[in-house]
Amino acid sequence: MSDSADFTLPTAFTKLTGVRHPIVQTGMGWVAGPRLVSAAANAGALGVLASATMTVDQLRSAVREVKSRTDQPFGVNLRADAGDARDRVKIIVDEGVKVASFALAPSKELIAELKDAGVVVIPSIGARRHAEKVAAWGADAVIVQGGEGGGHTGEVATSVLLPQVVDAVDIPVVGAGGFRDGRGLVAALAYGAAGVAMGTRFLLTSDSTVPDAVKAKYLAASVKDVTVTTAVDGLPHRMLRTDLVDALENSGRARALLQAVRRAAGFKKLSGLSWPQMVRDGLAMKHGKDLSWSQVLLAANTPMLLKASMVEGRTDLGVMASGQVAGLIEDLPSCAELVDRVMAEARHVLDTLPTPG
Repeated sequence: MSDSADFTLPTAFTKLTGVRHPIVQTGMGWVAGPRLVSAAANAGALGVLASATMTVDQLRSAVREVKSRTDQPFGVNLRADAGDARDRVKIIVDEGVKVASFALAPSKELIAELKDAGVVVIPSIGARRHAEKVAAWGADAVIVQGGEGGGHTGEVATSVLLPQVVDAVDIPVVGAGGFRDGRGLVAALAYGAAGVAMGTRFLLTSDSTVPDAVKAKYLAASVKDVTVTTAVDGLPHRMLRTDLVDALENSGRARALLQAVRRAAGFKKLSGLSWPQMVRDGLAMKHGKDLSWSQVLLAANTPMLLKASMVEGRTDLGVMASGQVAGLIEDLPSCAELVDRVMAEARHVLDTLPTPG
């Protein structure tokens, strides 16, 4: 691997963000904290801090902690529909954060505000029309996640969606969903992408603060153990299949509502949100879906289900968002080891591709 230490693949994405390698560590709630983000940034990737599970004050502290651990560019992931989105944007601007990423499309005005302040805006999207919309609004790049990706996901595979988006927009496109190694990076570049984003692969590193027992569950999972369910919040959600997922899928409406209220109460206490705010957040996540009240509440407090596993290690009480690649991952390298490995593999693949004639 030492002979690949200086190997880089400059792309429109690396030039845009100033990172060394065309790799993104995604902003996973409860997972992408200062330790993981700074480790990814120091490894040459774009580390992205997850802010949706933080208060405004916690976000400011987390950004400053990342800055104390690295002098490399990094990003912050925001929910554009959050009631305090403007306060979070102010922190990004005031603290000199390089990139703002979004799980939901930000407004044209919000994109303009960030760009005027010199912040690179990179929304995550799951459909060509969404990419076209944010590109027209001035987004600098997009992360496009195919159905293999963890968490809320769509039905179209990355191998179909990625080239479709690349052909539709003239800004850098980063592929997400199903990536874990150098072969995947080269494949994405061949499709016309400017890089890859990885969530589950970075979750399963030694720099990740996810409890060891939870990491062990991921490592033990086969590809078939990663499922898509709508039972958690009414939206397609890719995660590890567990007894809790089975229980949610088999619960009657009354029981599901009781469970949702109980978990919502916990999230209310943690976040400081009021019940009306939580219901508004839940309704904002409907995306036109016909959700039951239990699903609306679960949509508002899904972070609590993730926190139970990702922070507290209670896999019996929480959910474990996961990409399908969890079934192929078998080790826990550091972020530096992972990024070095990905780039070494990419170089090997490129060196061994057959040449014409």
